Amino acid sequence: MATDDPDLNPAQREVLALLGAAPAERPVFESSLAAELQQALVDELAPVAALVPDGDPLFVSKHHLTQIHACEAHALAERAEPFAWSVPRARGKVAHKAIELLLNWPGKPNPADLVDEAIARLTEGVDGLAGWLQTRPEADVAELRSEASQRVTTFMECFPPLKSDWYPVLEPRWRVELVDGRIVLSGQVDLTLGRPRGSQASKVLVDFKTGGAHPSHVDDLRFYALLDTIRLGVPPRLLASYYLDSGRAHVEPVSTDVLHAAARRTADGVRRLVELLHGHAVANRQPGSRCRWCPALEGCAEGRVHLDEDRG
Repeated sequence: MATDDPDLNPAQREVLALLGAAPAERPVFESSLAAELQQALVDELAPVAALVPDGDPLFVSKHHLTQIHACEAHALAERAEPFAWSVPRARGKVAHKAIELLLNWPGKPNPADLVDEAIARLTEGVDGLAGWLQTRPEADVAELRSEASQRVTTFMECFPPLKSDWYPVLEPRWRVELVDGRIVLSGQVDLTLGRPRGSQASKVLVDFKTGGAHPSHVDDLRFYALLDTIRLGVPPRLLASYYLDSGRAHVEPVSTDVLHAAARRTADGVRRLVELLHGHAVANRQPGSRCRWCPALEGCAEGRVHLDEDRG
């Protein structure tokens, strides 16, 4: 990744300097690491996996893990809520589709044109998002177009243009099945760059964020790294949370310690989730900022007290 391109602005050059690495700087991992990580998960989860009903595997994402490690009552309440598309939820999908189109769009496209094409293509689909888009009033579509265009514009301003020889992949879907498929870990990182060469780590995982940094962002990327390591047998080299609003990135090199920590956190979260859903465990309550949008707030004294104190 060359940083001397005269067309790049300082923010884009900084991204290249943070994410790039010479071949000699890319670590090599033991070929047994992936099997060790997977076995560690199986050993921890096998005792509780028997509680999961046959034919109804438990799907666990990074979002589920973040919630269960925060407030268990909130995690269960949110899990019970039927999923519904909204402008904030659709915004990321539209922006990522627009960036995907950007990879092969000729010339220098306008972000709004990319977003319009992305919305058109997503509307033609057959999934839940397509159905939602097909029934939206014009005001909702206009709001979605505005917010997605802002995100794509910020990406184009701050992130260097993605070159084909970087092997960019947007929103790859990964899954790891454990204990005879009773537990399924799934993940979808925003962007991957590079690919492993033998046992040498070269891939970079990037998640795009709006707003400020949060400790869970590090855990999210570590979870993705765990999935990719088990899937490929070679870990990624680097994890990066890129904050679009500030044009800054937080990066973390991947190590065996990082991956084992991710495996422990994943096992702890999945075990607790199984106990709550299929055992007789009682969910704990940890009031925090999430109380503002918690579906269980009306019946949660701790949450209401926390919000009252926060307002005071």
